[in-house]
Amino acid sequence: MDRRWQELTPDERSDTPLYLQLASRLAAAIHAGSWSAGEALPSERTLSEGVGVSRITARKAIAVLVDQGLIRCVRGAGSFITPRVSDPLSRLIDCSEMLEQRGFRLDSIWLDRGLRSANRDESMRLGLMPGASIASLRRLRCADGAVMALEHSALPVGWCRTRWPSARRCTGSGGVRAGGGTRVATLPAVNAGAEIARLMGVAPQAALLVITRIGYSTDQRAIELTDTYCRDDYYDFVAEFHK
Repeated sequence: MDRRWQELTPDERSDTPLYLQLASRLAAAIHAGSWSAGEALPSERTLSEGVGVSRITARKAIAVLVDQGLIRCVRGAGSFITPRVSDPLSRLIDCSEMLEQRGFRLDSIWLDRGLRSANRDESMRLGLMPGASIASLRRLRCADGAVMALEHSALPVGWCRTRWPSARRCTGSGGVRAGGGTRVATLPAVNAGAEIARLMGVAPQAALLVITRIGYSTDQRAIELTDTYCRDDYYDFVAEFHK
């Protein structure tokens, strides 16, 4: 069994289901580059034996990552790491850095902050038990008073309270520095729905770019999920590619 898999063993003392723990740890390892794009994964049986879980748990963990687009299953051939454009992406410069360099005044407008139950996607991406409590933070990002982006962050309440004992501090945080790093999970283009268009001051169905970022702690736990809806006339993205 590959040593990389042995490091993915779930914690049986945790309240989070084993398959979500395994999926979260495997996703973190994939984002960290422990596996190469197109590399084959071991069989469910080999994975379950090496990690110490049932085959059903291994199967459900792989299914979660298939849903997230990190793994693809080929009938009769096995499971493989999905080739992604973001694999060689070494640097991403967003609007905040660019506009600060150009002398713009940056500000935020809070839309809502509070505690609620995680939805299915948040539970999977953060490795939480379905319905677990999260701190939900939503704000507009502005440059010289003009709205340039709409940002929504979800943080596990359990992790927040290890940092800030008060729930008020947890929901009042202006951002999190993830000690284990932040990785870009997806970068799709979408059309603005009615509510997002109204909040951002753009035309309905206007083209927006959505950056989905997942932040990890130093022990590779997912601790922040942020979706940022960006106006294309304010955001420039620069990627450096290396062989």
